[in-house]
Amino acid sequence: MSIYSQLTKRQKEVYIFIRDKIQNRGYGPTVREIGEKFKISSPNGVMCHLKALEKKGLITREPNMSRAIQLAVEPAQDKGLHLVGQVAAGVMHEAIEQNERVDFGEMFSKKNMFVLRVNGDSMIEAHIDDGDYVIIKRQRTANSGEMVVAETDNGEATLKYWHPEKNRVRLQPANRSMSPIYSRNARVTGVVVGVVRKV
Repeated sequence: MSIYSQLTKRQKEVYIFIRDKIQNRGYGPTVREIGEKFKISSPNGVMCHLKALEKKGLITREPNMSRAIQLAVEPAQDKGLHLVGQVAAGVMHEAIEQNERVDFGEMFSKKNMFVLRVNGDSMIEAHIDDGDYVIIKRQRTANSGEMVVAETDNGEATLKYWHPEKNRVRLQPANRSMSPIYSRNARVTGVVVGVVRKV
């Protein structure tokens, strides 16, 4: 059964809007953003839709946090991929079939994690290419040198190394042909904890 079959037309539209914001921007919309998008003048009207989506298991919300809307994990059967053995990347070994499964969703199933698709080649020297997926741990702080998703002064999200300096932050690409971004008001959205590539 489709996850949309249990939703009203407006609930489906709100859910798709929330999902797209989280997947493309890295965090969910505020109640105000949802209201403006769908011309819902009352915050209570927006909250009714959010409560319905939460009750139907499609989103989760943390109280007292304006951007704390998150997508709930969708149920799945036979989760994960078969781990069938090892393959040599150095000394040759015999590939022995195993009867295990690797559930990447389980590895990265924390509620405070999300995925972004990489657009561009600013991190290619860190082996992150255009079209790859990065798994992000949602947090507001990072250590110097960590790879983060940061929001710049103009509100755009970027994937870079985080280097706080005296009166600014240097957002350093992993591409020698590109210059760093300097920002006085950049903030961390999350820290990279994994990379997935489909070849």
